[in-house]
Amino acid sequence: MNFNALTPELIVAFEAIVGPSHVITAQRAEADVYADYGRDHTEDLHYAPDVVLRPADADEISQIMRLCHEHRIPVTPRGAGTGLSGGALPVHNGVLLSTERLNKIVQIDERNLQATVEPGVVNEAFQNAVKEVGLFYPPDPASKGSCFLGGNLAHSSGGPKAVKYGTTRDYVLNLQVVLPTGEIIWTAANTLKNSTGYNLTQLMVGSEGTLGIITKVVFRLLPFPQQNILMLVPFRKEEQAAEAVSAVFRAGIIPSGMEFMEREAIAWSSDYLNIPLALPDDITAHLLIELDGQDLEQLYKEAEQVYGVLEKYDVGEILLADNATQKDELWKIRRNIGNSVRYNSVYKEEDTVVPRAELPKLLKGVKEIGARYGFKSVCYGHAGDGNLHVNIIRGDIDDETWNVGLRKPISEIFELCVKLGGTISGEHGIGLVQKGYIGIALAETNLNLMRGIKSVFDPHGILNPGKIF
Repeated sequence: MNFNALTPELIVAFEAIVGPSHVITAQRAEADVYADYGRDHTEDLHYAPDVVLRPADADEISQIMRLCHEHRIPVTPRGAGTGLSGGALPVHNGVLLSTERLNKIVQIDERNLQATVEPGVVNEAFQNAVKEVGLFYPPDPASKGSCFLGGNLAHSSGGPKAVKYGTTRDYVLNLQVVLPTGEIIWTAANTLKNSTGYNLTQLMVGSEGTLGIITKVVFRLLPFPQQNILMLVPFRKEEQAAEAVSAVFRAGIIPSGMEFMEREAIAWSSDYLNIPLALPDDITAHLLIELDGQDLEQLYKEAEQVYGVLEKYDVGEILLADNATQKDELWKIRRNIGNSVRYNSVYKEEDTVVPRAELPKLLKGVKEIGARYGFKSVCYGHAGDGNLHVNIIRGDIDDETWNVGLRKPISEIFELCVKLGGTISGEHGIGLVQKGYIGIALAETNLNLMRGIKSVFDPHGILNPGKIF
């Protein structure tokens, strides 16, 4: 890819578009503030942009993209920077385009159970806003308190609720998008059905900022479930915890959350948060199981069915959360596992996913691979989806092994996923750090089709270059 360098004239042009205070360079900003735009939550990687632009709307983004397309300047879109695949890292420098000012909830349409929002809205803020009017937006990544909806769209993020309600892509009706060439389009209509031409909406969702910059989203919503039951189930054998997941579904129960946490994951997180949690010595893993709905009596009947399934396994004392505070603490422990791992060590997180019944084989295989290659892993994830987050802990691993030597065992983990009918990312995306492995999951014919789509949308290859392929 051949890109041009930024010129003083282009900086002046950007200032005319977004205002001088929203054009940030290394010379104009505090070092820590500027450095933050060159990193996300992916390992310890850092790439410095040449300039950070903070546009306010689609029109300003359109003007920026026209200039960058004309002058062959690379542009990296960025949300809140909570990604785990390096998707928002400006690996070719150039323009870092932050969506932080596009942060409005434009409309909540209670009659049609829809909402129109901008991409810089924080996930949890949006969830809370629709909840106030009795509505529900289910996708809830672990970073929901800080991640932007735009980033969720870029990776089709999931979260615990995906097991019952689906991922981000299942709630998108229509998108306003600025193309790499500067045109502004809407991808569909604000309707629940649409059979009019190719599905550009779903093409954009999960495209990791390589095809266009999303500037408005129309989401469909659901009525808010008023009741829930939460239980924490300890297992003496972690593979049995993985086996119990499929058994619960086969019994006819669809939980609203079904999370797997091996012992070290839950221990690190509870210590990190200073939330006391009893962990008997013989317990190796936990399932966090949530049931939700409108009828509490019905949920208790479902909980009894879950207990019946669990009786077949070697479990310890099941904790049934009996108040909102206890529920919040348990979910806080689950959602902060990633932060606790990051606090304890540099790590690589692999976002593996298989059909849920194959989860025991995946978990066993990951541990066997780690034993053969001499690395420790801390595993947790959305067990109900077959989505296991494998955190490889650096500890005292030397630079050569960490940067090069781990490629072979990581490849083996991904090959195992594909052999089991899965793939190499369930919700984090390919981005920068997984692109070297994408050939394990996708044939060259598939990749060539994707490259062709990319070239149609972005003929000069300026938008989020260096990602996916």
